[in-house]
Amino acid sequence: MIRVASGNFLEMYDFMVFGYYAPYIAKAFFPSGSAFVSLMLALSTFGAGFLMRPLGAVVLGAYIDRRGRRDGLLLTLGLMSLGTLSIALTPGYAAIGMLAPLLVVAGRLLQGFSAGVELGGASVYLSEIATPGRRGFYTSWQSASQQAAVVSAALIGVGLNRVLPPDAMAAWGWRVPLLIGCLIVPFLFFLRRSLQETDEFLARRAQPSTKEILASLAAHWRLMIAGTMLVTMTTVSFYLITAYTPTFGGEALRLGRVKSLTVTLCVGVSNFVWLPIMGALSDRVGRRPLLLAAAALALATAYPAMVWLVAAPSLARLLAVELWLSFLYAAYNGAMVIYLIERMPPEVRTTGFALAYSLATALFGGFTPAVCTYLIHATGSRAMPGMWLSLAAATGLSAVLAL
Repeated sequence: MIRVASGNFLEMYDFMVFGYYAPYIAKAFFPSGSAFVSLMLALSTFGAGFLMRPLGAVVLGAYIDRRGRRDGLLLTLGLMSLGTLSIALTPGYAAIGMLAPLLVVAGRLLQGFSAGVELGGASVYLSEIATPGRRGFYTSWQSASQQAAVVSAALIGVGLNRVLPPDAMAAWGWRVPLLIGCLIVPFLFFLRRSLQETDEFLARRAQPSTKEILASLAAHWRLMIAGTMLVTMTTVSFYLITAYTPTFGGEALRLGRVKSLTVTLCVGVSNFVWLPIMGALSDRVGRRPLLLAAAALALATAYPAMVWLVAAPSLARLLAVELWLSFLYAAYNGAMVIYLIERMPPEVRTTGFALAYSLATALFGGFTPAVCTYLIHATGSRAMPGMWLSLAAATGLSAVLAL
């Protein structure tokens, strides 16, 4: 499980670092006369990576369903590493002009392309090696590895903000976490090279061609739509409570970056603890009860919780709200991943799952930081992120009822 989840850790670590340091990246690569415009350009670049996920899900997912789980996991790790390296080493706008933002966008698109199937490939692998009656528990560790990345990125961020002055952080300090991500790539390759192919995949008499995979996806279009709706609740809530928290706490609530990163760190720990518990619980009580309860609670409480937070912003209130949303996210996601995998036809299991997940991330989750920033700017209400999450919860609830 550790070897499979290691690449997922790197993927989410890179995404979190970009989200955490969006204000610094905005100044380095997207300078303008308006701080809001610069931040929106940086957050839109963050979201642009998610637009490549559906393409990566189809292209790389078909490769994994045809060639095998192990080879696909190695390929996605290599592509992800190249994207991270390009962002970490690109000079700022002041040095090379318009080439700088173009290279950063290209790096994000490459990251998004590889990430489009990384999560699906890892989840399907874990589901296929799971012992009987423990699929929910096994697959939950894919998401748990992402939380380890959230905690690691937040810890590094807190340490850098305490050690370096603001000028140094803006000039070069934000690059340090990206470079650290590059340094651990050889170790992750070493871990994944020793993976064996799953018995379930090897037991197949024939592997489908890319044309057959695409035809199967088209034939199951209703399932793909329902799956995309199902994932929406997961992806919006995750990026709201992790990638967006440092920007929300620092820029909207004025609580400071160190406090906001500390809350994000606590959220990552909370997610890491709850996800395996909820995955195991779904093995006992079933997937649907957890999905229905978590989505309904999020729909009922997300916006009121945000209203309570912004009425008197404080570290304690931000932590309380984020930990509550973390619990709901883990309860939903712990059951959702395996619920969706179990409904995908075996011959397109990776492609189908990855495409549904990628579409939800591209259309809703990945742009959550940008959408929330815009909604606050347009309405003047700092509680609007709660409304965005409520909409996602309603979408997820509808999908569970439909399925």
